[in-house]
Order: sequence, then structure tokens, then C-alpha cells
Amino acid sequence: MKEEARKVKLKENIDVSALDIKKDSYFRSAYVIDLPLDSVPDHAWQDILDREWRASLRLWDRKLFVVADKLRLVTSIDDIEGKIDWVRQVIERTNQGIDEYNKEIKARETQTGEDLHRRTAEEKVSVDAIRDSLRKRFGAF
Repeated sequence: MKEEARKVKLKENIDVSALDIKKDSYFRSAYVIDLPLDSVPDHAWQDILDREWRASLRLWDRKLFVVADKLRLVTSIDDIEGKIDWVRQVIERTNQGIDEYNKEIKARETQTGEDLHRRTAEEKVSVDAIRDSLRKRFGAF
């Protein structure tokens, strides 16, 4: 059974004075803010996060990347509070996507198990049919 993808959240009670905030070297008016996560996200969470933030209508002035156990926000200084709310919404939608992903994986595994059982039964019927044909041709062994 495949391991379930895990949900990830921003750490609780972030010490704002300890956050790594620096000027972006590529975009003159942008800053890089590393927001701590409660764990290192797995690949499924990262993929869903990437899809969710790119689907946002507010892409033009912000970008999100996972760097180990941090969520890196690259953005302008304007409306930082609104952007943090946006980050929380993206994380929430990502975690909802993880729930859907896990349900899909379980359904696929259940279906695969049922298919395997059905195929095994079909193979037994086929093997029995081959044996019957061989008995008719060569007599009982």
C-alpha cells in the first residue's frame, strides 16, 4: 500500500524577528520571505501547491517555492498582510488537494486489488479450460 501524502501548514507562533527576509537579486522591487512550515512537504504536496498558486489570479506580483521546510514567498512590499492571507489560502487549498489525492490513491489501490482478484479467477478458469482441452486430446492423465 502506498503511503498517504501528508498535509503541511505554516508553523504556529512564528517569531517574525527571526524570519529570513532579504531583497530579491532578480527583481528590483521584490523581497524574499522564508515562511517556516511545520514539516518538509512530500512531492505530492509540492506539486499540488505549485498548481494552486499558479491557478491564482494574483500571480503577477508573487511567487511561492518550497525550500526544505520553508515556503519562500517572493513579492513586492505592497500589502504584505493580504499576501500572507493569500499564502494561507493557497496552503488550505493544497491540503484539500492532498485529501482528494489520498482518496484517489486509495480508490485506485482498492480497484487494483479487485482487478487482481478478478484476473486470478479468470486465469484459473482459462487454465482449467486448457486442461480440459488437453484431456480431450490426450486422454485423462
